[in-house]
Amino acid sequence: MKAALWYAAKDIRVEDIDEPQVKPGHVKLKVAWTGICGSDLHEYLAGPIFIPADEKHPLSGEKAPITMGHEYCGEITELGDGVEGFEVGDRVAIEPIYHCGKCDACRDGLYNLCQDMGFMGLSGGAAGFAGYSVVPAGMAHKMPDGLSMEQGALVEPAAVALHAVRVSALKAGDTAAVFGAGPIGLLVVEALRAAGASKVYVVEPSPERREKAMELGATVALDPGEVDVVAEIRDASGGGVNVAFEVTGVSAVFKQCIDVTRYEGQALIVSIWEGEASLNPNDVVLSERNIKGTIGYRNVYPAVMELMTRGYFQAENLVTKRIELDDIVAEGFDVLSSEKSQVKILVKAPA
Repeated sequence: MKAALWYAAKDIRVEDIDEPQVKPGHVKLKVAWTGICGSDLHEYLAGPIFIPADEKHPLSGEKAPITMGHEYCGEITELGDGVEGFEVGDRVAIEPIYHCGKCDACRDGLYNLCQDMGFMGLSGGAAGFAGYSVVPAGMAHKMPDGLSMEQGALVEPAAVALHAVRVSALKAGDTAAVFGAGPIGLLVVEALRAAGASKVYVVEPSPERREKAMELGATVALDPGEVDVVAEIRDASGGGVNVAFEVTGVSAVFKQCIDVTRYEGQALIVSIWEGEASLNPNDVVLSERNIKGTIGYRNVYPAVMELMTRGYFQAENLVTKRIELDDIVAEGFDVLSSEKSQVKILVKAPA
């Protein structure tokens, strides 16, 4: 079967590999759609970041080259020994987090904070940029009948956004700012709306993405190249927002994200970083602000799919391009690198 394999930065190859075989406790699925994630793009441009290049990942047992793709869904074609609760033909969205189940975080139920945490498609495994995938049954979540397969490919990124809002300090009626209106930032806007934020200020240089943010429920969308966004938002919100979400991975934006919050406000870091960011601790200390990070998600897939059935996180609002696996580099990664008007690109699995 065809699969897209990461070898090194700027070196992703579509190759023929052996079709994965089902194992005990696992399910095999025919992949339908897989989204290109911002983390995938980071690996393409500047990796390895998550990808194990020199040593095998402790949970997947693999290292580069690896099959990429962790935002995906498909139809179960085969059940491994011991698998219960699924049937051949079930449509499933994949929750691709590897966790050991033994460390302190896992025992506390915080499996996304596992000491060896990894992602199917970034840390190894028979992942989504391929015709077929094999995953532990615990990674598979049955999709409601009303959800399309395209929606299934958006469950993973929507889970990132919903988890970020859930672990933030935001309460219903609070104000928020979102720095970056890429796919995750836009999904955070929708998650904030679902959580009852009273006002959501978005900062984004792309006019197309600013327009999309407004369509999805932002109160105001500002161009950081045209206005002093910190001053504008602090003035409009009466002294600063309660919570600001950093979804860019840009050092200068990190400071703005802190400065735009009110006293005792929170800056929540959602993005994955390619390098370091500077911080003057006084920006935090003198206003008793706090900074929090978030990675992945936990125990949130059912809630995401329920919100999808209610009209949130809709593919028609977020998917801007659909491509074939053979075109994943030229029409996928390279386009995302150069065209900031793109939001979410979905890759159709080969037949």
